[in-house]
Amino acid sequence: MSRTLRAGGLSLRFEPRSALVCGVLALVAAGAAVLVVGSGEFPIPASDVVRALLGQGDRATEFIVTTLRLPRAVTGLLAGLALGLSGAVFQSMSRNPLGSPDLIGFTTGSATGALLQILVFGGGAVAITVSSVAGAVLTALAVYLVAYRPGGGGVHGVRLVLIGVGAAAMLEALNSYLITRAELREAYEAAFWLTGSLNGRGWEQAVPLSIALAVLVPAALALGGPLAMGELGDDAAQALGVPVQRTRALLIVIGVGLVAAATAAVGPVPFVALAAPQLARRLTRRAGAQLLPAALTGAALLACADLISLHLPVAVPVGVVTGVLGGAYLAWLLSTRKGTT
Repeated sequence: MSRTLRAGGLSLRFEPRSALVCGVLALVAAGAAVLVVGSGEFPIPASDVVRALLGQGDRATEFIVTTLRLPRAVTGLLAGLALGLSGAVFQSMSRNPLGSPDLIGFTTGSATGALLQILVFGGGAVAITVSSVAGAVLTALAVYLVAYRPGGGGVHGVRLVLIGVGAAAMLEALNSYLITRAELREAYEAAFWLTGSLNGRGWEQAVPLSIALAVLVPAALALGGPLAMGELGDDAAQALGVPVQRTRALLIVIGVGLVAAATAAVGPVPFVALAAPQLARRLTRRAGAQLLPAALTGAALLACADLISLHLPVAVPVGVVTGVLGGAYLAWLLSTRKGTT
């Protein structure tokens, strides 16, 4: 049941359960990030991590926390938030729980752009980032143009998903071909990037990602109302005054921007964008686009996955952890879903 807070001439409508879920998710994400910062060859207790973050620790601890480990934790939180929010946008827009950027080609296109830079052009870190973003944008543009029907109502969610799945399959084949044709060292570098990893991430990844989110997150939340109305169907949304095709185009731009920024920072981390929106809906027990809960769920998922990866007997990239957990979740989702997608 929603409630409304009023102060003067302003009113704010909110859902108590959703607000509680968001608060708990934020605490889980922050707690996991603190534990991530404290993990490593030189373990640091959580209390000492907090003191160092507040500027009350000793010099050695503050150096390890703020300079060496904090950028990794911040990058993980921001990337998870971006992936969770992007997944919520695309799943709501397509009205399909499988309408995730992981599955409809946008993440794969971002990976293709990075692989071309690594294996063909031999660019550095900045060039790889730019190519990764460009790959996602070009893939989204191609999928949108193929899915668009001028006389058939523009772009519909089901058609977008089906064409995106086909594009993802073709791009996966291209990525595999690029790796098989590469030299051993370059192939190893490309394969490592494709797993998705937070190893070695610094402020040079966290700062650009935070700037992108500062623009894209408010834009996505501002379109939350029209996005929710769109789940009623195009005709109903238009009757309620929503410019469906223009709103859908803006949402695609925002969603692609989110996944491109995250992939450029940490690589193609799988399944966070797929699982976070569905988990957010189950936690809030509400239908519709749960954008903020999905974003916070994504941040918590990636932070927890990073924590697990750091405490495994064998060091593995965070993308391997999310892949294993996400694969199990996808199998469960498909086995419990009624009807066809």
